[in-house]
Amino acid sequence: MIGVDPHKGSHTAVAIGAAEEPLGQVRVRASAAQAERLLAWAASWPQRTWAVEGAGGLGHLLAQQLVAAGEQVLDVPPKLGARVRLLASGNTSKNDPNDARSVAIAALRSAGCRPVRADDHATVLKVWAKRHRDLGRARTQVACRLHAVLCELIPGGFSKRISAAQAARVLSQVTVSGAVAQARFELAADFLEDLRRIDARMREARKKLAAAVQASGTTLTGIFGVGPVVAAVVIGEAGDPARFASRDHFAAYNGTAPVEVSSGNRKVHRLSRRGNRRLNHAVHMAAVTQVSQRHSDGRAYYDKKIAEGKTPKEALRALKRQVSDAIYKRLKADAARATAGSGQGPGGHQGNDSVASAAGLHPEHRLFGQATPGPALTLRSRPHDSAKKAASRTTKKTGRTT
Repeated sequence: MIGVDPHKGSHTAVAIGAAEEPLGQVRVRASAAQAERLLAWAASWPQRTWAVEGAGGLGHLLAQQLVAAGEQVLDVPPKLGARVRLLASGNTSKNDPNDARSVAIAALRSAGCRPVRADDHATVLKVWAKRHRDLGRARTQVACRLHAVLCELIPGGFSKRISAAQAARVLSQVTVSGAVAQARFELAADFLEDLRRIDARMREARKKLAAAVQASGTTLTGIFGVGPVVAAVVIGEAGDPARFASRDHFAAYNGTAPVEVSSGNRKVHRLSRRGNRRLNHAVHMAAVTQVSQRHSDGRAYYDKKIAEGKTPKEALRALKRQVSDAIYKRLKADAARATAGSGQGPGGHQGNDSVASAAGLHPEHRLFGQATPGPALTLRSRPHDSAKKAASRTTKKTGRTT
């Protein structure tokens, strides 16, 4: 097992054996030849596995280069390596070789380290979802600063959520007198330009997200409250749905499953703060959208929980778990359809309730129907589909089955 502690300027690798004995270490500079140098150094251990700390973050490029070279690579969360270093005895100093060795030991002991796969279309969705999220944060910051300046220009400022058009109307009604007021007015005008520029970039990011989601062929947009942005976050953060053994594992990963905090005969569950918070936020937005629409079956489910004595937050958490289960079912169905390479449309095989089309769902699944029309999904049929249909018609006429 070869543990790698990646950094921006260099990467430190430490090799250990099955008994966790050190076999060697090396430090390479981050450059175009970083992967080749590491592979040349590790050539004496043909049966090797690489463990990269944070393969989805700072170690992403190196991990992808090793995977492209045909190597087996594991993604080790930083907290696992930190736990090994914390519980270790002897030399536990915080340095790169010790960190790399801790990563290798964590990968050797833990069975939950995820294998690194080559980047696919889900990575594209993740990239543009992150871009949209960053732009949203930048817009919030600019809007808050604009609000603060307006409070200094007009009494009470602007009490509502402000848009670029509203800010322009407010500034057009401001009477400037004095150098200080003039400076604040010009500052507010600069913030207004920043707001317009960010809004334009967010529109472009949403267009790219919508195109990428449509190209993925997903049916997630058929869930009530799941638009292109939420679908991109879900696919990008969840990755391969095969890594989740069941819907319960998926709920635990996105934080919609309660956490048990029992002791003795006392069995208690509490709200989970664990899991992927970005994925949890996407599920939350879908659930909030359902609750906000009184005609939706999601709102009916929410009202049912309120009538049973649940608090509004408890009812919303129950609805979030239902949304999580629906998302998991769609992810599994999309993955199965992609793997099989079937020529069926987005509705899946006839009579299969686990796969629903983007245009609508089976009656029993209307709780998670579509809120707004989504992009039309077109899948090419296989050449031998016509033969299957002909065989099906023959079977119906003769009444014989195979």
